[in-house]
Amino acid sequence: MTVSDRIALDPFGADMAAESAKLRALGPIVPVELPGGIPAWAPTGYDTLKELILDPQVSRDPRLHWNLWSEMGEHPSWGWVLGWIGVINMLSTYGTDHARLRKLVAPSFTHRRTEAMRTRVETITTELLDAVAADDAEVVDIRAALAHPLPMRIICELFGVPDELVDDTGRLIAAIMDTSDPSPEHAASVQRQIGTVLPALIAHRSEHPGDDLTTELIRVRDEDGDRLSDEELLYTLLLVIGAGFETTVNLIGNAIVALLKRPEQLADVRAGRIGWDAVVDETLRVHPSIASLPLRFAVTDLTVGDVTVPAGDAIITTYAAAGLDPAHYGPDADVFDAARGADDHLSFGIGVHRCIGAPLARVEALTALPAFFDRFPDARLAVDADELRQVPSFIAFGWQEVPVRLRGSAI
Repeated sequence: MTVSDRIALDPFGADMAAESAKLRALGPIVPVELPGGIPAWAPTGYDTLKELILDPQVSRDPRLHWNLWSEMGEHPSWGWVLGWIGVINMLSTYGTDHARLRKLVAPSFTHRRTEAMRTRVETITTELLDAVAADDAEVVDIRAALAHPLPMRIICELFGVPDELVDDTGRLIAAIMDTSDPSPEHAASVQRQIGTVLPALIAHRSEHPGDDLTTELIRVRDEDGDRLSDEELLYTLLLVIGAGFETTVNLIGNAIVALLKRPEQLADVRAGRIGWDAVVDETLRVHPSIASLPLRFAVTDLTVGDVTVPAGDAIITTYAAAGLDPAHYGPDADVFDAARGADDHLSFGIGVHRCIGAPLARVEALTALPAFFDRFPDARLAVDADELRQVPSFIAFGWQEVPVRLRGSAI
């Protein structure tokens, strides 16, 4: 196919598996159109995506390497992507700038610090499940009751987000993830929220410093502005807070749905024949919390199979397509099988681009999932699986609600 035959990605992400299969049939990398008409390339398989992530000739910095960066102002419907690439943090920098910012943030997510949070994760999980058990409702939205508040509370405690900013923070991240509306009004709303919520957090922690990661980053900025500028502080908080809870919300919700749809696998897991680590890995492979991440850019002409991606063109990071690649995972790659042992998935990234918050996300999921199913062993979906609604995004991969019927559960 030619560049003029670009495939428009579904901005609602309604059926990512079918969309990935359609693109894979066209080649290893395919010209696509993102919401609002942004042109890009989509890798369609595991090996192709892995090579591109690790290729030093693939950049995340639009200012340096996107041939359309200077045209952003001419396309009002492209404004939604500014929340992803119109910022300066680890997600939108390249080379030494990326290494510098990662080095500043990584110590906040050490193994020691993650392990120190384990008890807190267990305590909050128990509190949330106690509230579910005490609720007389016949049907409970377990996303709203557990999958969302657990990581939200953990990340807000880590970053010292005051109570009065918690709801605004959640709305901001949800707005950035929503790609169903490429209108200038939506983009402007997101920018307003970024410019209001995060400065309020920084101001609060500047006035009331504490033992939290926002205070630590403010200290770095104040003591050595050459290492972290005001703008980098703002957008680093946007990235790590957003990635720190939204992805875990989807991981927990997706895993619960996957197991409730497959009671035989759930029985094997609860009997110890399949480990919870394997459940988490298979969930991330088949239903990655982030399906397609914008944007990376070709520093030089790149050859992928018999296709040349010209220097300056944009590339999306297609975790969902990679996880469903039959060339890597076999002909049943689209089937959820917790016994598969797919611990080589790319959903947390790889190499210098591996998610620094991955260990914390695993701790939260590996706490919440067994606790939920131990407390409610008879839980079942309250609607047919095909009635569940995806969040409106081609970036995020998760459910808007997960209604669960708990009647008959052991409480």
